[in-house]
Amino acid sequence: MSDAPALLIGDLIARNAAQVPDRVAAWLGGAAITHAELDTRANALAWALSEAGIGHGDRVLSWAGTCLDVMPLFAALAKLGAVFAPLNALYGIEEALSVARLARAKILISDAEHAEAAVELAARAAIPQRARLQAGGPAAGDLDLAAVASAGGRPAYREPALQESDPHVLFFTSGSTGAPKGVVLSHRANYLRSFQGVFLTEPERSVCMFPLFHMAGFTLALCAWQTRGEIAFVSSATADELLSAVQARSANRLYCIPAVWSRLLEVAPDRYDTSSLRVVDTGTSATPPALLDALKARFPDAWVRVFYGSTECGSGTILEDADVLRKPGSVGLPSPGVELKLAEGGEVCLRSAYQMDGYFDAPETTAEVLRDGWYHTGDVGSLDEEGYLSIVGRIKDIIRTGGESFAPSEVEDVLVGHPAVAEVAVVGLPDAEWGELVCAVVVAADDGPRPTLSDLQAHCAGSLAGYKKPRRIEVVDALPRTPATGQVQRVLLIEQILSR
Repeated sequence: MSDAPALLIGDLIARNAAQVPDRVAAWLGGAAITHAELDTRANALAWALSEAGIGHGDRVLSWAGTCLDVMPLFAALAKLGAVFAPLNALYGIEEALSVARLARAKILISDAEHAEAAVELAARAAIPQRARLQAGGPAAGDLDLAAVASAGGRPAYREPALQESDPHVLFFTSGSTGAPKGVVLSHRANYLRSFQGVFLTEPERSVCMFPLFHMAGFTLALCAWQTRGEIAFVSSATADELLSAVQARSANRLYCIPAVWSRLLEVAPDRYDTSSLRVVDTGTSATPPALLDALKARFPDAWVRVFYGSTECGSGTILEDADVLRKPGSVGLPSPGVELKLAEGGEVCLRSAYQMDGYFDAPETTAEVLRDGWYHTGDVGSLDEEGYLSIVGRIKDIIRTGGESFAPSEVEDVLVGHPAVAEVAVVGLPDAEWGELVCAVVVAADDGPRPTLSDLQAHCAGSLAGYKKPRRIEVVDALPRTPATGQVQRVLLIEQILSR
């Protein structure tokens, strides 16, 4: 039997405190917490929660906005062997209730902003205990963790029964039905995931755009901590806040989704000093090639990378800097340690040591997506001759509008018969009123006038139900297609339209 130490998140916190105690671990709006302070506060919280009856394997709901107080709690629960389960800070009580009931938590911990609502939520979700992460709000019956953390003075806490395969976090995500699903990630999976984006020869100083109920915020923090570095948070993901944080912390890594990068690129280059950036990352949604061109031009001394993955699987693929201009529309090769294959229908399947254990209390749903060790993403992909992956769409490529659902191919088969249409792809665009707005993306025929929306709607009369008719038209020079198979990249097409 191996004597190698277990891969435990709490041990990472303790090692950094011993080795680089005075380095900043986390920063927000000018306030900072060092690695030593993070560990000291985490130990104090772990002891207090243990004495309150919270122990190994218990689920702990955290309902808080982005604040530094969350980080010692995150570290404390890792030491305790309890499961950290953050609630969306934007939820109201009704939205939070279904998630809270699903988690069956032993305690609900809230910040000052959510303290009053937490009283009602705990009662309705039958959560037996409450605690306050910050001063303020209702106090009767609550454990005051703010006072505990500031007092410190407790010895190191380490749960002897904790194993690396034990659950570390429970992140909530919604599928196509909107029903919440709890993604269970072990200490081992999170430990290994936090090496996937690391490559720097200096400590990582990363700026995080994600709120602290999102898995990515904690993954980015762990990535930085694996290098004995720091994570800088922002109260909101505005261009000014993010760029100001880069300048203030001399950040060398910044990860933003494409829509946020588009906003950052609108800011004048000389307004903030971003010369410290060495890594510029993006992903989460389709990345238009024009955006990658702009990032390369704006940050010529930085590596530009595209990541594809999910809460369930971590980083699945990476498009490295050397390939971002050479492989437009691709999400790259499998990340280190990841296997990739295309199953029936072109579904992207991934296998690695970084995967979730499954969905909490949902064995049937877990069995649908985890088969023989492979995570079935639900995305349709295409591989080019070099093995680079492009995401084409979803297995169930369905448009839902006004309470009705249909396949885009139904509309495309009709529209392609219009004499002014050479090629067409139909996609659903997010819409507050309809859910999705039916949009026809058309390459016009060489001869004749450009088609109009009224032309296409009239052409559909008698062939399609009213809700299937396009409500928007976009005329483009060409549809984005995969190099290998010529399939339309619907995900990328939607992103291109929304970024205009």
